[in-house]
Amino acid sequence: MSTQARTAPAKRRLNPRKLLLSKWTAAQPLNREKHFLVTELFCDEEGTVLQVELQAVLSQRNQRLDWQALENTQHWLMGWK
Repeated sequence: MSTQARTAPAKRRLNPRKLLLSKWTAAQPLNREKHFLVTELFCDEEGTVLQVELQAVLSQRNQRLDWQALENTQHWLMGWK
């Protein structure tokens, strides 16, 4: 196994169209914000999902990020853990 394979963040295969209302857990919570819900999908003119809006369950704070960021298991875990 190469060094790059061991140090690269693990990725999972996601269908961006099925992310709406999905639940996520921050791997390293900040300000006690651990659980998040995808509340909106942002698409281009062709309907391709580019970004998602995550809402923290605890504070209701919203943040927008590229949907591919959710594939990184070092930052995001699928479901509420």
